[in-house]
Amino acid sequence: MQTVLIVIHLMVVLALVGVVLLQRSEGGGLGIGGGSGFMTARGAANTLTRATAMLATAFFATSLALSLLARYGDQPTDIFDRMPTTQQGAPSGEGGVLDQLGGEDTPPAQAPEPAQPQVPSGQ
Repeated sequence: MQTVLIVIHLMVVLALVGVVLLQRSEGGGLGIGGGSGFMTARGAANTLTRATAMLATAFFATSLALSLLARYGDQPTDIFDRMPTTQQGAPSGEGGVLDQLGGEDTPPAQAPEPAQPQVPSGQ
């Protein structure tokens, strides 16, 4: 289901990019050339505007569907479900999640005393 929705989403994205590029901009855009018929200035604007609106709606719908599938599809996992717990239901360890990560258990070293200036000996 998700793969089919991704393929549809990609096709909508490519079509949306194509339709936006075909629209006439202030400088003429890719709608180069004149003539009459199906793609006249007024008819093209109406057709391309409607196509852009429909493709944008389809884009938002497929994006929303993909995000809902990602959230509620299969089995949503929570990081706290994978943590080992004690009998009371609290995470094991005394200090919390950061203490379970490991590391050195040695106490912090004391700061060294500042060095004393040496007095030159008289000769």
